[in-house]
Amino acid sequence: MRSLALSFVLLMIVALPVQVKADADADAIRDVINQQIEAFRADDGERAFSFAAPIIRSKFGSADNFMTMVRTGYPDVYRPKAVEFRDMKRDGERLVQDVWFLGTGGDSTIGTYFMERQDDGSWKIAGVYMRKAPSLGA
Repeated sequence: MRSLALSFVLLMIVALPVQVKADADADAIRDVINQQIEAFRADDGERAFSFAAPIIRSKFGSADNFMTMVRTGYPDVYRPKAVEFRDMKRDGERLVQDVWFLGTGGDSTIGTYFMERQDDGSWKIAGVYMRKAPSLGA
């Protein structure tokens, strides 16, 4: 019985660094998304664009083009009334973070953020898929 308890403790110690790393990644990803939302609120295009992954940066070419796309295509992300982080999942090497937005018009949407780890260990936003949030009422 004693060896079983010792094995369990050793297993928990070995598993602990993986959970700590996952928590650190989740915190870092949420921080990146929050900082980008704050940059949108401040109309700081350069800062908002800095959180985009290289593939997004090359697609839009400039912070101005990126901000125009966000203002016109993602108004709930550009000027949310409220933001709430939801589930995070793994998709191969990427982590995927769902974020609920309450838009200025009162509609709510879910943004699925596709996050990519960069060579320096930081996380960048590689894309966002928006969909209408499920209705709570009948």
